[in-house]
Amino acid sequence: MQQQYRLRKRRDFQRVFKYGRSVANRHFVVYALKKNGQTSVRVGVSVSKKVAKRAVDRNRVKRLVKEVVRQWVGQLAPEYDIVVIARGAAVDLSYGRVEQSLHHVLKKSLLFTRGK
Repeated sequence: MQQQYRLRKRRDFQRVFKYGRSVANRHFVVYALKKNGQTSVRVGVSVSKKVAKRAVDRNRVKRLVKEVVRQWVGQLAPEYDIVVIARGAAVDLSYGRVEQSLHHVLKKSLLFTRGK
C-alpha cells in the first residue's frame, strides 16, 4: 500500500476508535471515521498478540489485508480513515477468504463508492 493511503500514527488510530463507527463480521472489525476535506482514503491494520502468538502469523494476516485493500483503494470512499482489526478466525484464512470477508464487512459499512 502506498504511503498516502496508510494510517500510521497512534493518535490517528485512537481518533478513529473514539469517534468512528464500527462494523464487524466473524473475521474482521472495521472502524471508519469520515474526515471532510481529505482527498484519499487512509487505512490502518491491527492484529493483536491475542489473535496470533507468533509474529509470522500476525504479519501474514497484515500483508493479506493490505494487499486486498491496495487493490480496492480506488473504489473506497476517499474521505474516510479506516482501521481494520483482525479477529482470531482470520489467522487461518486463504487470500480468497480474506478478500471475501473484507468485502463483506466493508460493503456492510458502506465504504465502497463505486460498483463493488
